[in-house]
Amino acid sequence: MFFRRLADMRVDRDLKQKEVAAALKMRPEVYRRYEKGIREIPTWAVIALADYYQTSTDYLLGRTDDPSPPHA
Repeated sequence: MFFRRLADMRVDRDLKQKEVAAALKMRPEVYRRYEKGIREIPTWAVIALADYYQTSTDYLLGRTDDPSPPHA
């Protein structure tokens, strides 16, 4: 499930949930619920996270295993 990928990407970069939440301008509790799969993540947040991690939305959503950013 894609929410596991969110946690893996954050941990791989040695980030805390509150750091990612701050980058998205949201409360850490809200972001924690996204990572746990408790709350559905809105489209704007998926796009913001893809930009933050410099990857594609398809990678975050588990549609591909290629973490490369989309080609312009």
